[in-house]
Amino acid sequence: MKPPSRDRSGPSGAGKSPDRGPHRGGVVQPPRRSERTPGPAKPADARPARPPRDGGKGETLHIRRDARPQDARPHGERPRDDRPQGERPRGERPQGERPQGERPHGDRPRGERAQGERPRGDRPQGARPNAERPRGERPQAARPTAERLSVPERATRQGPDAPRGAVWLYGTHAIAAALANPARRLRRLLLTEDAEAAIASVQPKPWPLPVERTDRARLDQLLGREIVHQGAALLADPLSPASLAAVLERPGPVLVLDQVSDPRNVGAILRSAAAFGAAAVIAQERNAPEETGALAKAASGALERIPLLRAVNIARTLIALKAAGCWVIGLDAGGGVLSGPALAQRRVALVLGNEGEGLRRLTRETCDEIAGIAMPGRDKGLDSLNVANAAAIALYELGRPA
Repeated sequence: MKPPSRDRSGPSGAGKSPDRGPHRGGVVQPPRRSERTPGPAKPADARPARPPRDGGKGETLHIRRDARPQDARPHGERPRDDRPQGERPRGERPQGERPQGERPHGDRPRGERAQGERPRGDRPQGARPNAERPRGERPQAARPTAERLSVPERATRQGPDAPRGAVWLYGTHAIAAALANPARRLRRLLLTEDAEAAIASVQPKPWPLPVERTDRARLDQLLGREIVHQGAALLADPLSPASLAAVLERPGPVLVLDQVSDPRNVGAILRSAAAFGAAAVIAQERNAPEETGALAKAASGALERIPLLRAVNIARTLIALKAAGCWVIGLDAGGGVLSGPALAQRRVALVLGNEGEGLRRLTRETCDEIAGIAMPGRDKGLDSLNVANAAAIALYELGRPA
């Protein structure tokens, strides 16, 4: 039996809608809960009837979006304690509670990482993104670090390590000559047993200072393993240079070095000067080697016998030598041939240029004469010699008798 239809518009029956019955659209709808368990009838004035959407006149109502009920409050004007039902205030979340899907810190599996996240092992140690690097900072690999050298490495690259104002001399001949020089101030003498016997054969005892017995391993560590010290080392102060006036009182020619920079060449020139009776060797103050153990060993004792002067300006020094009666000759292959017998009546100041460029322009112009060494092999392409060898040959030629 079909249940009777009920009018939902109120007891008056106004505003009936045919599509609200159980046969809506021809399909039988199940009865609603209110229809299953009918209760007692409500009084007519308990709830006013809902007006139809068209106002009962078939007209369409247009509601403005900005219209709101009188007691409505715009967003943001709600009092602090006034919140919708079920809304939880901030800071009232119980400890340990988190929203669904939120993972606490540290719950991520060991091998899992977020999208785009780089694992810790992928970035090299010490590397940082460019945005995190302060301005002017370079990567650790490009940063230039200060190299800390041990004593042997420092001795190999920069010479033996010595206190300020002192120099380490090495080699048996150089030390024997230094022990015999009263103008040399000595500090320490380190000798092996064999080196002490070799020096004593050249310079007999007593010596100005006691001997510290040592071995070659200790000297290698002190001076450098690449230095041929012959088991002897002497710590001493550099010699005080003599004056030009005092040098000119000595007989023999004077050698002037125009920017000769190799200490071994300077030492070899000193050795040749001592062998051929030269009065002194003058070197430039800046572009010339200082007094070192390598220079003293190459001189083989001549550093203690031939004065080594330092000149600030070579051209002015040549002018001073001219004023003292010296005939200044620049040794160069572009001039004539150097002849000793033709210069027998003159005191010569021989000027030698550096290893690469030879004589400088101003030095050449200041000389009285430019002369070279006779070399029969010049036609075969051998037109130059080492500066130390050229100095030895020129000194021999100046001392050759007529």
